[in-house]
Amino acid sequence: MLLSLALASCYGFSGGGLPPDVKTVAILPFDNLTAEPTLTQQVMTSVREAVENRLGMRPAGEDQADAIVRGTITRYDPDLPVAFQGGVANTVDVTRRLVRLTVTVEIYDQNAERTLWERNALTVEGDYETGREQDGIDKALNLLVTDIVDGAQSQW
Repeated sequence: MLLSLALASCYGFSGGGLPPDVKTVAILPFDNLTAEPTLTQQVMTSVREAVENRLGMRPAGEDQADAIVRGTITRYDPDLPVAFQGGVANTVDVTRRLVRLTVTVEIYDQNAERTLWERNALTVEGDYETGREQDGIDKALNLLVTDIVDGAQSQW
């Protein structure tokens, strides 16, 4: 075991993550191909908070940023029934619904002029009780930013 530790320190094994010179980021508004206009701001706000707080990057203007995060919201399904219960007079009531959000996202290193991380058709979901759609959106956005942060941290 000591030999393993000694070898690791000699060779400098390290985990993934963004390159050390990428310290600032510009989060561009995501293009929105859906009929829900509020998604643009909600996605941008969630991604900005995650990149700044969880990845420790400082915000900067697009021209000065080391990296740019950009993407497109390609699909939004806000009302997918997932749980049912028998109602009165042989009816069925939907008790839980699902929000499904699909995006493409890219983290681009402006210094090196290369894509650091990219996902096409990244789909996230959030379930909610009927009438509480925003709860489902919030769950889906939490999963989205987790996927983005995990992806950025997994780079060599």
